[in-house]
Amino acid sequence: MQIENLSAVEIVAKVTSGELSATDCTQHFLDQISKLNDDNGGFLSTTEQLAIQTAEAIDADRAAGKKLGPLAGLPVAVKDGICTQGQTTTAGSKMLSKFVPSYDATIVQRLKADGAIVIGKTNMDEFAMGSSTENSAYFPAKNPWNHEHVPGGSSGGSATAVAAQMAPVSIGSDTGGSIRQPASFCGITGLKPTYGRVSRFGLIAFASSLDQIGPMTHSAEDAALVMQSISGHDKHDSTSAVDEVPDFSAKLNQPLDGLKIGICLDHFGDGLSDSVRNSVNDSIEVLKSLGATCQDIELPYTKYAIASYYVIAPCEASSNLSRFDGVRYTNRAAADNLTDMYTHTRGEHFGNEVKNRILLGTYALSSGYYDAYYLKASKVRRMIKNDYDKAFESVDLILGPTVPSTAFKFGEHASDPIAMYLADIYTVSANLAGVPAISIPCGFDDGGLPIGMQLQAKRFDESTLLQAAHQYQTQTDFHQQRPS
Repeated sequence: MQIENLSAVEIVAKVTSGELSATDCTQHFLDQISKLNDDNGGFLSTTEQLAIQTAEAIDADRAAGKKLGPLAGLPVAVKDGICTQGQTTTAGSKMLSKFVPSYDATIVQRLKADGAIVIGKTNMDEFAMGSSTENSAYFPAKNPWNHEHVPGGSSGGSATAVAAQMAPVSIGSDTGGSIRQPASFCGITGLKPTYGRVSRFGLIAFASSLDQIGPMTHSAEDAALVMQSISGHDKHDSTSAVDEVPDFSAKLNQPLDGLKIGICLDHFGDGLSDSVRNSVNDSIEVLKSLGATCQDIELPYTKYAIASYYVIAPCEASSNLSRFDGVRYTNRAAADNLTDMYTHTRGEHFGNEVKNRILLGTYALSSGYYDAYYLKASKVRRMIKNDYDKAFESVDLILGPTVPSTAFKFGEHASDPIAMYLADIYTVSANLAGVPAISIPCGFDDGGLPIGMQLQAKRFDESTLLQAAHQYQTQTDFHQQRPS
């Protein structure tokens, strides 16, 4: 049995039946990390001792005839911007290189309560600010399909961990595409839930009105399994929705007859590579063959999504990152007075991209500029949401490419931040509107790099997203391909 080839659903079933021990499964993936991480850079740290202890306890419970949780024995990697009790949580920054949280984030608590085993913390762009994981303060994660290419960001390490088969499931966060874009680049499935569906308590904030935590897996079926565990209201998160959590797996096997899919032609214009265009168009035909119907729709204000996002997100980052001052739980630089201590601490421990976004956000929020920038961007955001509301009056899903191209090479956009930001051109609008979106593998370019297709749904309709993605994956095998 090649454990790394098992799906999350299969792992849980085999552990529950006793065919596979949780200890053997956990040790196998820890061995995978030991063997592969130096080349791939997906993990910043592992929790080997605690993971094995947890696995042994699960095996003991099964032997004693106790009922196991719905994720029993499932190894899970967690993005290093999500707090884990007793485990260093750096957010990919030198500022937090010694930060050890005294509590678990709500989603980590829920995963553990359902029997999942946290095996390590994954690499990321510093404070989730980036699209390539080149902004990690430690080392870049690499794309397992070709180490000369980036894995995407900011959840690049989480994508690498799954694609390189160092973990069957990882947890990422998505502020403007940080789950979906690396999922596309690395050929895996990545789901950004509706804003409020999953608690953000314990997530180190980048932009609080945009951030959302979600699963990164090989398949939609595995994503549905994990979503069941991490979703639901949390009293510790004031933005957590009180909506009832459905059974995300219930609709997976239902046919797509009558499903209406909207195609926004603006997402197929200039700037989209031919390989991505062709693969997504082929995927449209697959969904049609499954019973779905497609129609053109308009999202006229989404062309302003990048401009709006890169005002709103830095403004919120400027506010959120003000807490990292060297006084409390961050690293501290030596200085003779308080002002110098603040200055030196931030200067030494924040990376350039973080500094750039703090400066941009602080400027946009400053006296005389708030109305011209933040307020105007917020109004545009509302118009983008209105576009989605109108579109979902006539369609169930919106389909398009996840990213305009396949993964770019390291350093390719280093001197051109606009080109880097445009890697999120199709993903940021879902965050601005608060709707759920998923990226699933739909092909490969001539160089063998994966291509992703994005599906978006109305708020709190992750079930339909997962249904369509799963039905597509029953007819294709792109999600089953692994890098050599």
